[in-house]
Amino acid sequence: MAHIAGMYTGRSDTVYMETVYPVLSMFSLLFLHFFLYGCNIFMWRKTRINYSFIFELAPTKDLKYRDVFLICTTSMTAVVGIMFVHLSLIAKGYSSSVIRVIPGVLVLLFLLLLMCPFNIVYRSSRYRFLRVIRNIVLTPLYKVVMLDFFMADQLCSQVPTLRNLEYVACYYITGSYQTQDYGFCMRTKNYRDLAYAVSFLPYYWRAMQCARRWFDEGDASHLINLGKYVSAMLAAGAKVAYEKEKSMGWLALVVVMSSAATVYQLYWDFVKDWGLLQFNSKNPWLRNELMLRRKAIYYFSMVLNLVLRLAWLQTVLHSNFGGLDVRVMSFFLAALEVIRRGQWNFYRLENEHLNNAGKFRAVKSVPLPFHEVDDQD
Repeated sequence: MAHIAGMYTGRSDTVYMETVYPVLSMFSLLFLHFFLYGCNIFMWRKTRINYSFIFELAPTKDLKYRDVFLICTTSMTAVVGIMFVHLSLIAKGYSSSVIRVIPGVLVLLFLLLLMCPFNIVYRSSRYRFLRVIRNIVLTPLYKVVMLDFFMADQLCSQVPTLRNLEYVACYYITGSYQTQDYGFCMRTKNYRDLAYAVSFLPYYWRAMQCARRWFDEGDASHLINLGKYVSAMLAAGAKVAYEKEKSMGWLALVVVMSSAATVYQLYWDFVKDWGLLQFNSKNPWLRNELMLRRKAIYYFSMVLNLVLRLAWLQTVLHSNFGGLDVRVMSFFLAALEVIRRGQWNFYRLENEHLNNAGKFRAVKSVPLPFHEVDDQD
């Protein structure tokens, strides 16, 4: 529709794309991720993976996959419908502040609905989500449970969404929408510094969770896992520096740091999170117990995870796919990372489920009235 209205061409004004596209991109990535979580729930139920127990969810209150699909469909229908009305009004020449504020109001309405105190629209799930986010933000003050670090891992794949949310907040809170000065936030040093901080925050939170788990459990593997997120932060810092200076020195550092972080992450994905690459397994390069019948699916997922982990190469190569807009390319790469996380989720829970069963942790307590038996018996 932006193409048809003449707002998305190389010669046209970029105000619309700079100010509205982040809103649509943010919602699209968010609900794509949520839709994939619904697919995860469907597959976990189909393969009898006890995700409710692992996440410590109440069986009567946790979201079913149909609920998730309904939320995604309803939300994106509302988002696209409102954005279409907004685009139509702009295309007809309406340019008042009331029209320009519509995307910001849309974001505000979703935030208010998330925090709504009334018992409507899955209140128990909304409040559980807010509690988990609170635990993540205040890490390491809270004891870390499975749902907390699982959600923190999801945030590591949603950095572009957090960046878009920050930009939209700055654009509307500072009143830039009234003058359509979409570059104001980019020119502000405090905003740029905050943007860099937002890029690091999910990895910092996850690293602090690893530190807290090591403190509570004394398991050194949590410190090794912490190193993975530190390497990701160093790689992200190198990319930020390279985007600012574009020198060969920073480019070389980006390649070295990103390559090291990618190898670190791939090892942890395959060996620790998924429990694969067991050389003595009866299933070559996999593990002894598999929830899926077809082994080829595991091999395909490993290759796909490897390919999607290398998406950072676009930062270095700057490939131009048929003159595709840089914003669309950024959205496409962000969507690929969300898809990678969606597939990662299934195997992460599968491995956790098998470890629970293997270590006889399928129940937290045994309510049977066991009694001591006399030696004579």
